[in-house]
Amino acid sequence: MSPELHPLDEHNEALLANVHPPGWKNPEPAARYNLVVLGAGTAGLVTAAGAAGLGARVALVEQSLMGGDCLNVGCVPSKSLLRSAHVAGEVRDAASYGVRVPSGTRVDFAAVMERMRAVRRRISTNDSAHRFSDELGVDVFLGRGRFTGADEIDVEGATLRFKKAVIATGGRAVVPPIEGLREAGFLTNETVFNLTELPRRLLVLGGGPIGCELSQAFRRFGSEVTMVEMGPQFLSREDPDAARILYDAFVTDGIDVRLDTQLVRVELRDGERLCILERGGESESVPVDTIVVGAGRAPNVEDLGLENVGVETSRFGIQVDDHLRTTNRRIFAAGDVCMETRFTHAADFAARAVIQNALFFGRKKLSALTIPWCTYTHPEIAHVGMYERDAATRGIEIDTFTRELRDVDRAIAEGDDVGFVKIHVKKGGDQILGATIVARHAGEMISEVSVAMAGGVGLSKLSAVIHPYPTQAEAIRQVGDAYNRTRLTPRVKRLFALFLRWSR
Repeated sequence: MSPELHPLDEHNEALLANVHPPGWKNPEPAARYNLVVLGAGTAGLVTAAGAAGLGARVALVEQSLMGGDCLNVGCVPSKSLLRSAHVAGEVRDAASYGVRVPSGTRVDFAAVMERMRAVRRRISTNDSAHRFSDELGVDVFLGRGRFTGADEIDVEGATLRFKKAVIATGGRAVVPPIEGLREAGFLTNETVFNLTELPRRLLVLGGGPIGCELSQAFRRFGSEVTMVEMGPQFLSREDPDAARILYDAFVTDGIDVRLDTQLVRVELRDGERLCILERGGESESVPVDTIVVGAGRAPNVEDLGLENVGVETSRFGIQVDDHLRTTNRRIFAAGDVCMETRFTHAADFAARAVIQNALFFGRKKLSALTIPWCTYTHPEIAHVGMYERDAATRGIEIDTFTRELRDVDRAIAEGDDVGFVKIHVKKGGDQILGATIVARHAGEMISEVSVAMAGGVGLSKLSAVIHPYPTQAEAIRQVGDAYNRTRLTPRVKRLFALFLRWSR
């Protein structure tokens, strides 16, 4: 497969030189590898680098771009764009802070995209073929890998024999079967970062993290944005209170959010794309210039020769047990190709578990990982552990403690006082079961709660952790204070009063 990036400027040429070098010559295969890894996205890179660092003989196979989605068409480019979008939003709102910007906000979209390409180029050295080959001692094979026998993988006519193998082929954007969509043309997260001109009218299909982040970014750049979500709430897995706050932020930004709405058809008429939307039995035609599809992800399991090695698939992709072992005991999987939780950091830590389980008879469990996540809109929405609905489904009684940012001094001072910290504990104790944070830097703040959960630290202990004043993270300590106040029952308070009266 020949990877394509546009425009082919100095940044993208340097990126390709790192992650799919032109003229790359695959090495002569070793007689046998401890580990052969299919896919050089996050899960594959971490597996290969970690195993080689421990002394294993490792082969890494990638048919497209090393670095996978995260580097090339996911986290890195999207967060670069979002940084520019957030700056545009701050300039727009500068007057509310007493700062006058005479000429208003004008976004140079070409410069925004060039900055994104420069950032991606800089970070790509970490995932480069030469680094893995020359510095880490991994045999890097560029080409299609396919299982051909019980312990064999074919790559461009070369046979790699393995003791263990790891499938880390990732996922791809799902394109729903909507009439006229393919004929009209569309972008996904895999192609949207090739844009060099700002679309005037943009329709974003799907209200997941990708759809939300791109909708807000392009609106702040100046596009007219319509976001279409089939369900009654975008970010459907998130706390409804959190989604409601982001909805209000989108309305303030001027995004036309259509919930409970379907894109049923796309028509080309007089050189214009007409998106036919349907809600409650009524139809509406919305003219747009560009369509971005963010309607979910599908695992890459095709043409891997899985039938030759007895590896079965499920609705999440490769079927694995809690130790990330497939239905073939010699083959493991990690990352988006097999996991319901599809995040770079989840793939990273799943890969660490695979290294131990595949090479050293480890028993690391996927279910034991405490995995937070974040949607990087403004404000951000971060979460870890259970939601209230999860606890109810499992029959677990909980108590919930919330601190609104409007009561947090740093949030008030910075004008970012819309949001909250919400922490769930098991009823009758302080064991933290889950948390949602809505704040400008919620993704940074959630890690404190994740550490507490992973370390078995209860909410009462967080109230004793001294936080710098003023910070938004102080809200986490204040939630701990709220929990501790519930321990001061009327009976305990009476006993304290009696003691203090006696000790006067």
